[in-house]
Amino acid sequence: MNKEELKTYLTDPIFQQIADTADACKVECYVVGGYVRDIFLNRPSKDIDVVVVGSGIEVAQNLGKRLGKGAKVTIFKNFGTAQVKYKKTEIEFVGARKESYQRDSRKPIVEDGTLEEDQNRRDFTINAMAICLNKDRFGELVDPFNGVQDLKEGILRTPLDPDVTFSDDPLRMMRCIRFATQLKFYIDDETSASITRNAERIQIISKERIIEELNKILAAPVPSLGFVLLDQCGLLNLIFPEFANLQGVEVRNNKAHKDIFYHTLEVVDNIAKTTDNLWLRWAALLHDIGKPATKRWEHPAGWTFKNHNYIGENMIPSLFRQMKMPQNEKMKYVQKLVGLHMRPIAIANETVTDSAVRRLLFEAGDDIDDLMQLCEADITSKNQERKKRFLDNFQFVRQRLHEIEEKDHLRNFQPPIDGRTIMELFHLSPGKEVGALKSSLKDAILDGVIPNEYDAAYRFLQERAKKMGFSIQTKE
Repeated sequence: MNKEELKTYLTDPIFQQIADTADACKVECYVVGGYVRDIFLNRPSKDIDVVVVGSGIEVAQNLGKRLGKGAKVTIFKNFGTAQVKYKKTEIEFVGARKESYQRDSRKPIVEDGTLEEDQNRRDFTINAMAICLNKDRFGELVDPFNGVQDLKEGILRTPLDPDVTFSDDPLRMMRCIRFATQLKFYIDDETSASITRNAERIQIISKERIIEELNKILAAPVPSLGFVLLDQCGLLNLIFPEFANLQGVEVRNNKAHKDIFYHTLEVVDNIAKTTDNLWLRWAALLHDIGKPATKRWEHPAGWTFKNHNYIGENMIPSLFRQMKMPQNEKMKYVQKLVGLHMRPIAIANETVTDSAVRRLLFEAGDDIDDLMQLCEADITSKNQERKKRFLDNFQFVRQRLHEIEEKDHLRNFQPPIDGRTIMELFHLSPGKEVGALKSSLKDAILDGVIPNEYDAAYRFLQERAKKMGFSIQTKE
C-alpha cells in the first residue's frame, strides 16, 4: 500500500488538525500501533495513538486549543502522555521514547528518544509501523521491521531479540498469544521458543493484567487456540494451574475417560459460536473444573466423576478471588451455571416430569436459557447419532420449560407466604419450625401438590403445622 492509498484511510478531519498542530509546533508526528495495523487488516479502529518526536503533551494541548470547546484534554504528567477527546474520537499522545528495564519490574525507565528507538521498543513487528502526519510527508509509512509483510503472511514476531522483549515486559507473552488467537496468526519459531524460555517471568505480572488478557482470549472467535498455545509454552500452568490440571487420560481395565481439558475447550468453542457473553464463556471454561477432585474408579461402571458439578460450584469463589476476578453477581452467575449444568442432562436422560422442570426453573431463574445453551454446547460426542439424540432431548426439555413457565410463572418465584408471615400466623419465633414450614411449602408448590396461590398455601401450612404438633391458632 503506497502513500496515496494510505491517505484514503486518513480522511477524518482530525488527522489534518493533528498535522497542522504538529507543523506549527515544528515536531515530527506519527500515527502508530493498532490503528496502523488495523488499516492493513481492513478492520475498524476507534482509538488513535500518536507518537511525537518531542513533547506529546504540548501537541495535545495545542490541538485542544485548535479544536475549541468540543475538545477535552487530559494530561498524565507521570507518564508523559495526554489524551484528547473530540466528539466520538479519542487520541492518545506520547513523546517518542526509549526504555530500559530492571529485572524485577515491568515498569520501564523512560528517556526521550527518536522514532526509531520508539519503534524498537514495540512488542511486535505488526504493531511497530508508523504513518507520518506532517504535511510534507502525510501518509508516508515507516516500517523498519517489515510489519506489512508479517501481516500478509500472518506471522507474529518481535522487532528485536524476543528474549529481551519478553524479559523486559513479560505481559507481552500473554499479548502475543492473545493476538495469535484473535487474528489466527502463527507465532514464529524463535518467538515461540522465547516465550517458553521466559515463561517463569510472568510471575512478576499482576493478576489483574493477566486476567485482562485471558478475557480477551476467551472473547475471541475460537478461544481454544489461545489456551492450547498457553499450555504449549508453559504459561497455563503458571497462571491457571487448576485448568491445566484437567489434562490427561487414565486407562484402567481397558477403560479410559475422555481428556477433560480438550473436551472443555471444545465446549468453549461451541458456546463461542452462539454467544458473546464473556461470563457464559467462563462458565463453559469452568463447568468441569471439579472433575479431577472427584475422579474415581468404580467396578463395573468404570471412571466416575460424581458430584463434580457441586465440587466445581464450591471452587468458583476461591478461584475468582485468587485470580482477582469480580466477587459480585458475575461470579455468582458462573457459580450457578457450573452447579446446575448437569441438571438438564439428567432430565433429558429420564422421563421429563413437571416437578423436575419446576425445580430447574426455580433454581435457574432468569439464567435458564443460558444454562440450556451451556448444556447443548457440552454435547461433544463424536457419535453423531448419540449427539443428535441428546440435542433432540434438550429441545423437548426446552419445550417443557416454556410450557410450565407459561402456566406456573416459576422463574425467580417466591412462595405466596414468607417466613415473617408464617411466624405471625402461627405465633412462632425464628427457628427450625419456621424453616421446615417454608421448605415444605416451597416443595409442595414445585412438586405440583398445590398451586402457587395464597389460599392454597395457607391451607397447606395449617395442615402441615398440625402434623408437626404445635398450635395452629392464628391471630384474628
